Amino acid sequence: MHVLPFDDPRLTAMGLLAEVSTGLSAKTLPTLTAAGLSEIDFETLIRLARSPGRRLRMSDLAAQTSLSTSGVTRVVDRLEREGLVVRQACATDRRTSYAVITETGLDRLGAVLPQHLTDIETWFTGLLSPDGLAALLDALRIVRDAVRPCATAGVRPGAAERDCERAPAEPHSGKTSDG
Repeated sequence: MHVLPFDDPRLTAMGLLAEVSTGLSAKTLPTLTAAGLSEIDFETLIRLARSPGRRLRMSDLAAQTSLSTSGVTRVVDRLEREGLVVRQACATDRRTSYAVITETGLDRLGAVLPQHLTDIETWFTGLLSPDGLAALLDALRIVRDAVRPCATAGVRPGAAERDCERAPAEPHSGKTSDG
C-alpha cells in the first residue's frame, strides 16, 4: 500500500491561502459591487492611483494585474467609457501608451475606499497583531516577488523591468503601488 503525504504542511499552506483569498473576495466584493466596480476594476484603479503620476504603461498594468494585454485593454476600454481612466500617448515612443486615472476615477475610489478599508480591517488585517501583519506582509512580498516578478512593473526602477526583460520605466518619486 502506498502512503501519500496528504497532511503535508505545504498542501495545508496552499489550501489555506486559497481559502483565505476566496473568503476575502466574498467579504469585500459587496462593497465594490455597490460602487459599480468589479474586483479587476478596483484593482486597476487602485494600482493607477498608487503609481507615480497616477499612470502606468498599459504593458506594466497588464503585468501587475496578471491580465493579458488584450484583457487589460478590455478593462481599460470599459473604465474609459465610464470616464474613470483615459489613455495617454507616450511623447517619446509611439508604441507605448499609458492608462491614467481621471478625477472621476479618483472620486469613485474615494467613495468606495472607506468601506473597503473597513472590510479589510474587519476580515483581514484587524485579525492580526501589528507584528503578525508585518511578518505576513514580508512573507507575501517574498513569495510574490518569486512567483510574479512583474507585479511591480513600472513602479520600482530596474528590478521588475530586469525580471520581465523590459526597458526601464521612467524615473519616479519612489512611491509604489505595491500590493
